[in-house]
Amino acid sequence: MKYLFFDIECSVVSKNAAKICAFGYCLTDEKFHILEKEDLLINPQGGFHLTDRKGTQGLVLPYEYAKFKNYPTFLQYAEKIYGLLQDEDTLVVGHATMNDVKYLNLESKRFQLPSFCFRFADTQFLYMNRIGEFSRQFGLGVIAEQLGVEFVAHRAVDDAYATMRIAEAMCKAEGEGVTLHDLIAKYEITTGYIENYEITQTNSKGLELYRIEQEKRKEAKERAKVEFYRFADKEKRKRAKEGLLKNQNVCFSHPLELELPLSKKLLSAAFAQGAFFTSHAETCDVYVCFDGEGGPRLKSVKGRVLTVNEFSEYLGVE
Repeated sequence: MKYLFFDIECSVVSKNAAKICAFGYCLTDEKFHILEKEDLLINPQGGFHLTDRKGTQGLVLPYEYAKFKNYPTFLQYAEKIYGLLQDEDTLVVGHATMNDVKYLNLESKRFQLPSFCFRFADTQFLYMNRIGEFSRQFGLGVIAEQLGVEFVAHRAVDDAYATMRIAEAMCKAEGEGVTLHDLIAKYEITTGYIENYEITQTNSKGLELYRIEQEKRKEAKERAKVEFYRFADKEKRKRAKEGLLKNQNVCFSHPLELELPLSKKLLSAAFAQGAFFTSHAETCDVYVCFDGEGGPRLKSVKGRVLTVNEFSEYLGVE
């Protein structure tokens, strides 16, 4: 069994187009001995218009753009690329591989080529399973730095080589010492797949358990939110006509609302001081939140912002 570590760079990426300008790969055996390593530079047949996910900041590739018009097109490289990816004795591996597989899918449609058909693994997803962290994604540079792998970012062949080194480092890490296939099996990961222009993502038992836990947390938050607002609706009938907060609209941050024992106590104290309660942060007179909170809701506040401790001290709540 061989491993094909690959990375793709594009001159343009949009919802319906991804013009590939570089296909870098590193082919190894199961012990990560390099058999082939190459950067296929491809004429994208168009200009370079690279932006980040927000569509603003330009991404600069470490290539001379003017030379690309002299390189072979994707169609001319197609036989080689299909052969590398679809070899039955090879496991295809990338980093955030879904993105690159989508680019291949778009290019095969653009040139009216057959759909790619191969299974693929993802070092980013494997790393997330190893550390048990599914709430965020980890870039190639972040993982490479943590594992002591050096490379030139966005040069396709170097990204492919770094992906290989990351996979090797995980396999050789203390407590592992296994093949890449063994590591994938250990974390009960199912590889992704592309066929008939349809792409199936990688999955794992760890990710499924995380999703179940997230759903439970979401349901618990919804229950707490409903309970808090029912309490507020009932407790407002006890509102005093005078007090430190007479006729002032008080709003709590969402995290505070969900801390029911605390939020109920503070809201009762606010009503006892003549306050009204509102869920609209932008129209409140006093906004109460935990120290260190941020976000657009807090930025919309035009009134006073008090931490929980400051609000408690102001009202004399212990």
